[in-house]
Amino acid sequence: MKKISQICVLLCAIAPIAAFSVTPDQPAKTNSAAKGNPSLDTLFGDSVVVKGKGVEVKRTDLDAAVVKTKAMYSARNIPAPADLEQQALKNLVIQQLILDKATPADRAKGKEEFDTRLAKIKKDNGMTDEDFDKRISAQLFGGETRAQWDKQQIDIVTIPIVLQREMKINVTDDDVKKFYDSPTNIASFEQPEMVRASHILLMTTDPETHQPLSPEKKAEKHKQMEDILKQAKSGADFGELAKKYSEDPGSKDKGGEYTFPRGQMVKAFEDAAFSMKTNEISDIIETQYGYHIIKVSEKIPAKKVDFDKVKEGIKDHLVNESLKSQLPDYTKKLVKDADVQILDEKLKGTDLAIEPPKESAPPAAAK
Repeated sequence: MKKISQICVLLCAIAPIAAFSVTPDQPAKTNSAAKGNPSLDTLFGDSVVVKGKGVEVKRTDLDAAVVKTKAMYSARNIPAPADLEQQALKNLVIQQLILDKATPADRAKGKEEFDTRLAKIKKDNGMTDEDFDKRISAQLFGGETRAQWDKQQIDIVTIPIVLQREMKINVTDDDVKKFYDSPTNIASFEQPEMVRASHILLMTTDPETHQPLSPEKKAEKHKQMEDILKQAKSGADFGELAKKYSEDPGSKDKGGEYTFPRGQMVKAFEDAAFSMKTNEISDIIETQYGYHIIKVSEKIPAKKVDFDKVKEGIKDHLVNESLKSQLPDYTKKLVKDADVQILDEKLKGTDLAIEPPKESAPPAAAK
């Protein structure tokens, strides 16, 4: 249960898992209650919007979900859907009904999965516990506490665990191997020809204005690159040269290294890299970004990705597809059995059933 996220997309209007990937430059402006501003329950009434067996959604719950979701859409420059309130209500109801079915074992698995994801996020991003805590604290909304945030994340990763048990979904190793070997899925596991190469970039545009440098400054950059090229071809460590001189912030600290297939880099750069031999150093290449020197470290031929590298992704995909196919009928039954009643006049008539999902693509080959 490492990557079952599509079910969370279906169920979570707030999409709390997205908080794991909050960007460093995102402004810390949501924790207004901590600054003395009124909390949501002061601004809005706390009437019950929905009630039923195992479920109760208050007006403050719904308003918080709507406002938080709007903020997330806005941060991604995506327009919020017109029926956002209805979607948020549906998702809050379904979440509560599913979590009402959670056993102590389900919740223990959810906590374990949450801890695993948290550790991976910190490791992948080079963050200390203190760094991560500061990042999350900046995103807490409407007086939300860190403990509440943690509980919300644990609930979200617990949902697919509950669903898989409740729906008796069991994807076997044979199912996974059969999917991998199927002729209809061959393209999904083909890794294209790739190149592992390092480059040094001297930019010919102003980093602040993005306007082209003057001919004189371009000439200076070209002369500097000629000197760097001499060092590289004289046997200097290419990675160290990249760390010292390169103006590509995305790769210089890694010695200028990228691994890429065709179609990912600008054409002049790509054509040069794919035409070179292993350990060859290019002449100066010009692109719209500036002057480059490239050194090819490895040519990786096209191949079918090894089964062991994709089997977990395949299993998650098959579990997801099975969950999604059963989810509409299952959630409809949950709502009926709980005798869910919508008490808010403006929201009466909201369809609380999950719509049948579209079929998703098979998992892509690991790069």
